[in-house]
Amino acid sequence: MKRTHLPLNGLRVLDAAARHLSFTRAADELAVTPAAVGQQVRALEDTLGVVLFRRTTKGLELTPEGEAGLAALRAGFLQFEESVRAMQAGQSSKSLTIAAPRDLTGKWLMPRLAEIAAADGEIRFVLVAADEDVDFTEANLDLAIRWGEGPGEHEGEALESEGMVTVERPGGGIDTRIAWRGCLAEDEDALVRVEDAGLALEAAAAGLGRATVPELLARGDLASGRVVAVGEPKASRLGYWFVAPLPQWRQKKVKALVEALGAA
Repeated sequence: MKRTHLPLNGLRVLDAAARHLSFTRAADELAVTPAAVGQQVRALEDTLGVVLFRRTTKGLELTPEGEAGLAALRAGFLQFEESVRAMQAGQSSKSLTIAAPRDLTGKWLMPRLAEIAAADGEIRFVLVAADEDVDFTEANLDLAIRWGEGPGEHEGEALESEGMVTVERPGGGIDTRIAWRGCLAEDEDALVRVEDAGLALEAAAAGLGRATVPELLARGDLASGRVVAVGEPKASRLGYWFVAPLPQWRQKKVKALVEALGAA
């Protein structure tokens, strides 16, 4: 018999009925009807080609064939339970692997992870630099932070932000624009072109011009006075998103991390 064709539901019913020697009590345990238990037993008997139970004047009893496989069946169910516990162990783990763009990791993510770690001395983080889409399975990720219009093919939640903000060095700098890959408009006359918004922010702080960057990324530098805002932040169709495939997104530790990062 192929493993993929094991009649697991029928075997589960057999175990319950054998313990109680009663289809009625087995049905109560399994939250089904006695008729459903009887149907499962008959279907299992047809599949195996043996009789598993007989009704006698004293009630229900196992046949020798049913008795012969019972010990191995129960040992198998215990192994199944161990397997499930092993697979679920990661949910209780205090280790989380997070992928995020380098600039966001340095400017926004790390300070917040430090706050979370200060409140929980057992938590551990593995940080992966990822400016593009990442393979969650290959990288063994729990969560990613992505720049874009939405979560894409995964589950997701937007990081709260005021959109995009234009910044420059306090007192002003060179009167030109700083362009970065992925910004909404890369000016043709930009004095400096850089790889990401984090470098654009640094270029603005150095006095090389004005950079329009995600407000979330610039928040710390604006608060510290390294840069100043030119005008008010503007809404943007692009933003940062927490993303993960559905199995990871459902994990308690991932949900707790998303909540903690959003509140920090």
